[in-house]
Amino acid sequence: MFFRIHTDGVRTPVDLRNHFAGPMASTCWIVGGGPSLEQAPCDRIQLSPVPRFSMNLCGFGRIRPDLWTAYDPTIRFHRTTFLNAAILKLLPARRARDVVPGTTYKVGDCPNTLFFERDGQCGFHNFHCTPAERAEPRVVDWQDSFIQAVSLAWWLGFRRLLLVGCDMHVRPPEEHIAAAAARGVTYESEELLRGFYERCRAAGLEPAALEADAPIQPYHFDETKSLAAAQQTDFHYFRVAQYLRLSRRAMALAGLELISATPNSRLNAFFPYRPAEELLDEIAQDLGDAARETTRGQYARRVEPGPQETGFMRDFRPHNWGAAGRGAAGPAVVPVDVAERRMRFDRLANAVAELPDVMVPIEEAG
Repeated sequence: MFFRIHTDGVRTPVDLRNHFAGPMASTCWIVGGGPSLEQAPCDRIQLSPVPRFSMNLCGFGRIRPDLWTAYDPTIRFHRTTFLNAAILKLLPARRARDVVPGTTYKVGDCPNTLFFERDGQCGFHNFHCTPAERAEPRVVDWQDSFIQAVSLAWWLGFRRLLLVGCDMHVRPPEEHIAAAAARGVTYESEELLRGFYERCRAAGLEPAALEADAPIQPYHFDETKSLAAAQQTDFHYFRVAQYLRLSRRAMALAGLELISATPNSRLNAFFPYRPAEELLDEIAQDLGDAARETTRGQYARRVEPGPQETGFMRDFRPHNWGAAGRGAAGPAVVPVDVAERRMRFDRLANAVAELPDVMVPIEEAG
């Protein structure tokens, strides 16, 4: 379902489905662009051993992504994102022929950049899934970058998504809230923006005058929106939150868990909320804390250390993969005995490498 698109239009398949899956539910940060990201522990998130998946301009100047996607036009984004080979970029196929801003390069020529087709007919009951009649899976297209990122993360093998900076609402500037309060209008946290300004107008406070006094800044990065655009964006966020609410059963069946690490997000009414610091502590306990790891003595180890209180372990073949039962019931590519021989060879090679050098004097006669 993923592929490169060359400048002549040729597509080269690259199968990344479940590439990030592991022996436990793989975790990924989903980085949003809400103002709450300014108070998030971005330095710790950047250093945590969990990939960071951002979209559009989300996280700009605060969190460098490992994965990135965008629904919006290419012209809105920086060339440093497209040309950075360290970032896995996943984009709709129609973006391949776009020109990278400030260059003569096509997006399809950028390093570590793959494309996908989209599915606009996906419903709530089959969120992430693709109709059986399609040969290749497609990514959900509900005209939203956040939904696109969630769908991509699932296809890549992530099953536990930590949402940071995902406010999913636009808050009026404090100047607007104070002016409204002077007229007896109270802003209710996370309410629809259009409802607040309609009550302001009814109280004799013209929204256009408020907008002239203080522009609306809906993101953590430096960008403003007109009042009309901000109201439209806020309603879009509200609609997307409801989309996810209605898709909860499908996500549960797909094994996908959304955890909000964003205080005062609209998603917190429908999905569990946990502070980012608490999640970071849990990640350090489960996956390790690189800030506290040391190197002294690592090269001198002779026995692989295991976790405390682990019982005896022994590897077995699958039940019907005995020597007489190989073939249709066995692995399709590498026979069991060949795999075992490779494993034994690797163990022997490692053991030989660990042997100390011993100087032996040689006496030559004659």
